[in-house]
Amino acid sequence: MKIFKIGDIPLSISHISDILREDTNIVLSTSAKKKVKLNKEYLDRKIQKSNKPIYGINTGFGSLCNHAINEDQLSKLQFNLVVSHACGTGDEVPKKLVKIMLLLKVQSLSLGHSGVQFETINRLIEMFNNNILPVVYQQGSLGASGDLAPLAHLSLPLIGLGEVDFLDKVGKYKRYGSKQLLKKMSWAPIKLQAKEGLALLNGTQFMSAYGVWCLIRAQKLSYCSDLIASISIDAFDARSESFDPLIHSVRPHNGQIKTADNIREFLFESEIQNQDKEHVQDPYSFRCIPQVHGATKGVISHVFDIFTTEINSVTDNPTIFFKEDKIISGGNFHGQPLSMALDYLAIAMSELGSISERRIFQLISGKRGLPAFLVSNPGLNSGMMIPQYTAASIVSQNKQLCTPASVDSIVSSNGQEDHVSMGANAATKLYKVVKNTESILAIELMNATQALAFRNIKSSNFIESILNIYRDKVDFLDKDRLMRDDIEKSIEFISDLNIDDELL
Repeated sequence: MKIFKIGDIPLSISHISDILREDTNIVLSTSAKKKVKLNKEYLDRKIQKSNKPIYGINTGFGSLCNHAINEDQLSKLQFNLVVSHACGTGDEVPKKLVKIMLLLKVQSLSLGHSGVQFETINRLIEMFNNNILPVVYQQGSLGASGDLAPLAHLSLPLIGLGEVDFLDKVGKYKRYGSKQLLKKMSWAPIKLQAKEGLALLNGTQFMSAYGVWCLIRAQKLSYCSDLIASISIDAFDARSESFDPLIHSVRPHNGQIKTADNIREFLFESEIQNQDKEHVQDPYSFRCIPQVHGATKGVISHVFDIFTTEINSVTDNPTIFFKEDKIISGGNFHGQPLSMALDYLAIAMSELGSISERRIFQLISGKRGLPAFLVSNPGLNSGMMIPQYTAASIVSQNKQLCTPASVDSIVSSNGQEDHVSMGANAATKLYKVVKNTESILAIELMNATQALAFRNIKSSNFIESILNIYRDKVDFLDKDRLMRDDIEKSIEFISDLNIDDELL
């Protein structure tokens, strides 16, 4: 079993991808344990010696911050916080994202500025390592006081409440009540100490988990969009001049250059590219692939940097600085940096789908020697007519989902929390856009491979090798059949495609 030590090095998105893919266990490093211990000891001393109100530690929360709490009720205060904030609703958060939430919460608490006991962090680690995933709901966070409702549901099992999905020995998840799960694991409920409930609930781990997962998928889909577009280029008998490095050297955006490089590599020594062309220019959906795909790559890189910073940050409140002898109440839980980035990434991914659908449209239009709707007997057979409808529908939905959440706000907590980020809504919208874009690309792949079969000469060796693998999943369409199955198999093909990290 592989082990990743939290606290030795900054956590990267690549680390998270590897941890999830390889089912790696996590532990706290020695240095992280030391920071957590010193931080907690400092907070305990501060509570005993101070007669002053310290927000969320010996006061109420939100607009109740001026209500003092007696020392003998500090633990009850934290318990009540978790229970009262577990007001999530809507669809359940996918299990893969809940697992990322657990990892990111451990990472944030391990930085030693949250005042939690080691037992609390360790229980979260045990849940992660044993694939014990709390049932969390998508709706309920304003993305400003932290992701309060989702993180409350994430934390309920610590105190024996809520529900969890537990991966059994045969690899299937079974749902348990948390009390039942604690008994099964011989665990006692965690008795939350001063500030711990607040440390668990304040934070951006819901938004961050969605962002991390979407970035991992976005990187792969960006590469796949170049690959699938390359198949479409040869299927449509498009020209190669648009990918000449000289064009991109005089407008040297990194993403544009990378896209053109990819396409030249994918189509290297293609017989179709090397034949004479009758047409002088191609439609923009082919000619401007480097510019459009490249712009998305630029956004992914930008958002990648923002989330790399975020997952290595302390985002609960108040923040404890034991070396400086300060406990500071601030706003690191506010999700505005994430909300705007999530909206931006949604727009970028939507554009990959938008230009992909236009290539689908061109391929089925009966141009350049291809039969209408890419079927030998059009009329009797509808061929690829309706998959384009499906792609167009999804593209339209993506446009609607790209209305920014980050420009919205709504007053909450009796006016105390008077500006919020709506980053949680931006996160769940982005998740849908990414999934939609994968579906659109799968439909383009289905059309491009179908069209390429009508060419009497070959594409590049690389493209031909991809086609051979794809044809093991999806057969050539010689007459009408149930197309949903082909679309689902094409989505699965993209999802299962192994791509080396250095290619992304």
